[in-house]
Amino acid sequence: MSEARDGLIRLRAEVGKAVVGQDPAVTGVLIGLLCRGHVLIEGVPGVAKTLLVRALAAALDLKTTRVQFTADLMPGDITGSLIYDAGTSRFVFRQGPVFTNLLLADEINRTPPKTQAAMLEAMEERQVSVDGEPHGLPDPFCVVATQNPVEYEGTYPLPEAQLDRFLVKVMMPLPDRDTEIRVVAAHAAGFDPHDLAAAGVAPVASRADLEAATAEIRQVRVDPAVLGYLVELARATRAAAPVGLGVSPRGATALLATSRAWAWLSGREFVTPDDVQSLARPTFRHRIQLRPEAELEGVTVDGVLETVLASVPVPR
Repeated sequence: MSEARDGLIRLRAEVGKAVVGQDPAVTGVLIGLLCRGHVLIEGVPGVAKTLLVRALAAALDLKTTRVQFTADLMPGDITGSLIYDAGTSRFVFRQGPVFTNLLLADEINRTPPKTQAAMLEAMEERQVSVDGEPHGLPDPFCVVATQNPVEYEGTYPLPEAQLDRFLVKVMMPLPDRDTEIRVVAAHAAGFDPHDLAAAGVAPVASRADLEAATAEIRQVRVDPAVLGYLVELARATRAAAPVGLGVSPRGATALLATSRAWAWLSGREFVTPDDVQSLARPTFRHRIQLRPEAELEGVTVDGVLETVLASVPVPR
């Protein structure tokens, strides 16, 4: 086991000191960081979406900024703006909160589409343009956005183009009874979600670990048969009857990246079909748009993905 993998595996355990019973979500965010991608977390209020990101930030030696997305948030509030400097009699650029390593975009779907669109350039190009001049963002740069289900009052569906820029979408469901008892018991014992240091969450990995991990993940081998398998999965979503918009080639390359990262975390130097199947749901679910009539019939995106995974032949 490499030092980078050892540190990032300990990172999952460190986040678990604050976030109980959400291991798939923790792993999904970690894979997003390893692939230098962006992560969308969805769940109802109160399931520790924000706490997960704050705990992850506390366990990493990275600069972190939190932005609460609201209905009156303007694009300049995120990217920054030109400010008149009376001392020099010139306009100077003042950086916005997007100039960070880990940007927590809290409740991103509570802000209007115009402001959501302001994130596109930052997420895709790793830069922002103000008054026609580009400004590069720090490296690494990752957006971890949380959102409430779109059925909730005051939410706006994210544009398809913006959704496609998220590497994975992870779900944070309500906990089962035993997990909820553990959460309440931790609070009864004095756990304070606003004081992660007191909970024992400390840095266990660094920027150097992320850089080393990224380099090692690029060396993970993918057999041509496995490569063809993940492409067939993407193509099958486009042919599914309930689907109006299937997974694009960008989605197929995203599945390749996440499968490699999961294989590396599992201690292997090659990708298996099981890796592809494990990451297909979080990598594909936000890239699929159902037909209106299918939604009325109660069809779900995850249900479509289950059918696709069952129908595409798995290579040996």
